[in-house]
Amino acid sequence: MKTRYFPALLAGIALSACATPQVETAATRSEPVTLQILALNDFHGNLEPHARPTSYHAGETVQSERLGGAARLAATLAGLREDNSITVAAGDLIGASPLISSLFLDEPTIKVLSQMGLDLASVGNHEFDRGTGELRRMQDGGCEQFTRREPCSVEQFDGADFTYLAANVVDDSGETIFPGSEVREIGGARIGFIGMTLEGTANLVAAQATAGYRILDEAETANRIAQDLMEDGADTVVLLIHEGADVDPLYSLAGCPSLSGPIVQIIEQLEPAISVVVSGHTHQAYVCGLETLSGNEVLLTSAGRYGGFVTDITMVVDPATDTVVSLRGDNVPIDGSMGSDSAIAAVVETYSEAVGPVANRMVGPIHDTGEEGENCGDRPAQLLVADAYLYAAETALEGGADIAFVNTGGVRTDLAGADDGMLDYGELYAMAPFGNGVLVLEMTGSQIAALLEQQFCDVGQTTICDSLLIPSDGVIYSGDMQRPPQQRITSLTLDGAPLDPQQTYRVVTNSFLVGGGDGFSLLTEMPVVANVGFDIDALEAYVASAEHTVPVCGRVLNLPPQD
Repeated sequence: MKTRYFPALLAGIALSACATPQVETAATRSEPVTLQILALNDFHGNLEPHARPTSYHAGETVQSERLGGAARLAATLAGLREDNSITVAAGDLIGASPLISSLFLDEPTIKVLSQMGLDLASVGNHEFDRGTGELRRMQDGGCEQFTRREPCSVEQFDGADFTYLAANVVDDSGETIFPGSEVREIGGARIGFIGMTLEGTANLVAAQATAGYRILDEAETANRIAQDLMEDGADTVVLLIHEGADVDPLYSLAGCPSLSGPIVQIIEQLEPAISVVVSGHTHQAYVCGLETLSGNEVLLTSAGRYGGFVTDITMVVDPATDTVVSLRGDNVPIDGSMGSDSAIAAVVETYSEAVGPVANRMVGPIHDTGEEGENCGDRPAQLLVADAYLYAAETALEGGADIAFVNTGGVRTDLAGADDGMLDYGELYAMAPFGNGVLVLEMTGSQIAALLEQQFCDVGQTTICDSLLIPSDGVIYSGDMQRPPQQRITSLTLDGAPLDPQQTYRVVTNSFLVGGGDGFSLLTEMPVVANVGFDIDALEAYVASAEHTVPVCGRVLNLPPQD
């Protein structure tokens, strides 16, 4: 794969706030058209500025600032907008959100994204967290209840002003849950947009969340629809896809250092009609040019996570020949330098006040000894949640349970809240925002060992597929990713003794995993013997039960940590 950076092609373009697009008719399209695409991804309901600074690379320099916040993001978008501009997103705008958004079913996030001028967005895996009925409500509005939480608890919810696209999410008849594509005429150029989630979405949500739908191959779907769009008169096609790349360092205003990951293989297969790929999912910030196997050039972008950046893309299109004359993209940090949008700040403040009594309620004390482990694949917050699962079973069931597992992707924050010696509900909810059930299964020791082997994938070299499984106190396991398949777990002990392959153990985990989430299909075959509540309730009860010490990592050894 050849990686090439597009040169700066346009200079002296004036910036204007809230510029009105100048639309030409098709009859006047004789000159190349300059248009702008502003792109977001993985906002995850982060309405407020990030709690901690983010370090990012700006050329040769490294800067560190508190980024994000919906009001600052809106002001930055307004400040960047030029004539002939459109704002798009590549999924995971909602789901796994802070309490200020998730407590209200992400209604405030949809509202502020609409107000700041988002036009089109692909679905991502987290759009499906609460099921397809609730996702349709996000688009269409209304107060029909699809979850445990009451909708419209603060105000009437009108739904999104932007359009969700879902080209590769189809039912048995082949119909998509949302439109797969849309053509927008911008400044006299006709731009086709395709939106889709990653093919592995079904492994990342509970089985019932996508019931009735299947997720199609990304490249095949994009190429098929791109050809249709070009036949219908599009000049070029932009792909909004919730799949991404890995880079090192993680956040750059330009460039794709040490680029790898699934999106590279997808881009290799794309047809020449697709000129821009706005990506997401991996929560990293990059912009660079790639060549496909057919030799055409594609601009690949991602704007990090949580509204920390926005990608500013300039495209020059010749409508007469259906060609892209030039492309350029840069990530812009949302650092407050362009101010704050007062109307959106007011929305955030409304929901901050509404969530305050819940978020600020103190739950229990916790003490950090400062001790650290070595060669750890686990993190303290993950360990705390796993221990809470076990506690829930021990308090609800006669005889309790033996082992608990949480997936690393199910724990969304660290234990920074322990710095003041007390955990409040908002901090706990940020760790476990999904509302998963806590289920007790029966598994033999050999089945538990086989479950741990499902963590590993072979894609050229052994990798962690989606998440590591983090165990409760008393369980330690070690891995070796250089060993052959099904032999990578080198030890597995409970209270210092190896698990008996023939003995039956009670295993506690969340409903997402029991539904086969993160690819742990073995759990779908195990008998469920009890439901002991919900993850956030279990975590709250555990933290309130005693004064706890921050767990020291070391239950998962010699495997790469997954945050």
